[in-house]
Amino acid sequence: MAGSPRRSPPDGDNVPISASEIAAERDRVAAEIRGPHPGRRVPDFFIVGHARSGSSALYQMLRSHSQVFMPERKEPRFFASDLPTRYKPGHPNKLGETYDDYLALFDGAKPEQRVGEASPTYIWSQTAPELISIAQPSARIIAILREPASFVRSLHIKLVQRGVETEKSLRKALALEESRRQGRELGGRVLARFPQALIYTDRVRYAAQVRRLRELFSQERVLVLIYDDYKRDNEGTVRKVQRFLDVDDAVPIAFSEINHTVRVRSERLHTLSRRVASGQSPTARAARAAARTLAPRGVIRESAVAIGDRLLFAPPRAPDEGVMLALRRRFKPEVVALSEYLERDLVSLWGYEQLD
Repeated sequence: MAGSPRRSPPDGDNVPISASEIAAERDRVAAEIRGPHPGRRVPDFFIVGHARSGSSALYQMLRSHSQVFMPERKEPRFFASDLPTRYKPGHPNKLGETYDDYLALFDGAKPEQRVGEASPTYIWSQTAPELISIAQPSARIIAILREPASFVRSLHIKLVQRGVETEKSLRKALALEESRRQGRELGGRVLARFPQALIYTDRVRYAAQVRRLRELFSQERVLVLIYDDYKRDNEGTVRKVQRFLDVDDAVPIAFSEINHTVRVRSERLHTLSRRVASGQSPTARAARAAARTLAPRGVIRESAVAIGDRLLFAPPRAPDEGVMLALRRRFKPEVVALSEYLERDLVSLWGYEQLD
């Protein structure tokens, strides 16, 4: 069954996607998933997020394990049917849009390997957990949770870097959230349809998100990692994940540092680099074509990362302590609820015990 491509919003339609549209798209994707897909592997496990919490490092480490297969593309995002797809028609890195296109990512897996993928949007998507449960009822789920205020700050910085967020002040971006829920103060047709991307505080529903995952997949099949543990004991945490996946935790793997939050050094240079990477101009497209001719794709990618590290990014400026304090006060009930649900004192770990 080839399936039908995921639909794009109609031109000129800038109102936020409605609940009925989300439900209709979810049902369409669910029907496609239930169709016959002979000979195709469905992932055994999913790293569902959150973003900016170490999922990239975990992905890199797991895919270096001989008993694990993860595709080159880290974030397919297929099951987040309520959010815009990462790879659009005509984009040079387009993945494809049907369920068969998605399953083709795992064609290289050996029969004895555990197969997985990592899409941090899944944990806050309205549709992804349910659709994953339809595709793979026995899936194992890995969620990584970070102290909420630092998570929101890091996510905002990253979206500014990517050109998704145009408001560089976190304080102002947070003040815009109510307008953005109505599809205003966003810029661009896609974000106007999917304002969830820039409503930062709505992503912090940790207790409800974990509860939903456990209800769908059972407590034993959902591994919740705390970012602080992961950062403090990188190797020990990865070995724990390996045992959770029933793969050999003594097999040598390439350990990878968790990505640190950085800021853009030069807006002009950063804009140019994004245009070159995405091929948005004739010059950019010519540069990409020449690069492909002169060197292997992997070398180009590694070089781009190295250049970006040296020229584009710098350590972030000190956070606005007033904003961070306001966020922590706002999120304290969430941290308390999560602590009770996980039976772990995250209130003290994350420094929330003395907040009003």
